[in-house]
Parts: sequence; structure tokens; C-alpha cells
Amino acid sequence: MTRRAKPAICLMLGWVALLWLLEGLDVATGNALDSFGIQPRDPAELVDVVPAAFLHFGFGHLSANTLPLLLLGFVAALRSGVRRFLAVVLLIILASGLGVWLTAPPQSNTAGASGVVFGLFGYLVVRGFIDRKLLDIGIGVVVAAVYGSLVWGALPTDSGISWQGHLFGLLGGVLAAFAFKEHSRPVPAGATVRQVP
Repeated sequence: MTRRAKPAICLMLGWVALLWLLEGLDVATGNALDSFGIQPRDPAELVDVVPAAFLHFGFGHLSANTLPLLLLGFVAALRSGVRRFLAVVLLIILASGLGVWLTAPPQSNTAGASGVVFGLFGYLVVRGFIDRKLLDIGIGVVVAAVYGSLVWGALPTDSGISWQGHLFGLLGGVLAAFAFKEHSRPVPAGATVRQVP
């Protein structure tokens, strides 16, 4: 696991740095990047499903997502390895973005990494139970205890917040835990199997 720590932290620090750089560019250009948010049910907007996950509507919006993205992303990349983690994140981004595209209110514009945050939360909470790994079950319990209040953000309680992105991100994370389940290695032919008493 320790050999995964350096790539995991480098990936997440680089990701967060990219988000801050993009928001700085957005502000410097008079919010020109906001046009890459998702506007629902317009076929031309499907190309914005992925970019929207990397853009924010102001530094306050970005600040709210930075720490949970950094922490949950690091833990997920550390436990899954960078390659599997990137596949998990792509599935979460697609689930969250397409869910927004299908269900968000008309004339809305949605962007932000919170769909990924909710997805990583869901992924980490259920992953250990699916892979049947005691350590990952423990991590899931801790994540649920620390970030469990996130679940309220997936409910339609605030019209100014994209609960659709949160909900579909959360569902995407759970789906990713099943889709990228770690398979146990088969016992080689001729190997002696011993049970621990």
C-alpha cells in the first residue's frame, strides 16, 4: 500500500491545483469557462459532461469542494491504485453529468466537482463490503462517520444546489464499487489449500 501513497498524493494535489488554475483563468476571462457547464437536455451540451466536473462558479464554490475531494480522492487512489481510481472517477463523472443533463431544471447551468465528491464517498463506503476486505470496510465506516452528512446534499432541499449532480454522483460511486470490484486471485493448480483452525 505504501508504494501507492506517493502517486495518490501527487495525483490529487495535481488535480486540485488544476481546478484552482482553471477557476483563476475563469475569473480572469470574465467567467468565460462557465459556458462549459451542463445545460440540460440540449444534445450539444453532452460534450460538456466531463469538462463541467473541473469547473466552478467562483472560488467559494471551489473551496467547498477542495478538501473533501483531496481527502476522499487520496484514500480512494491509495486503496484502489491510480489506474482503477481513474476508471472509477470517469464512471462517476459520466453518471453525475448525464444525470444532471437528464433531470436538471430548464435554463440551469451546472458545474463543479461535488458530483465526484459524492461519488467517491459512495465508492469508499460500499467498496469494502463488495470486495470483502476488512480494512476497506473500516475505512468505509470512518468515511461514513466523517462525511455522512453529505447524503443530505443528494436530496432536493435547496433549489440553488445541484442535488441531481450529487445524487447521480453518489449512485455512480456505488456502481463503480460493483463495476471495478477486485477479484481474488485464483489458487494455482496443484497448490495446497490449508484452512486456519
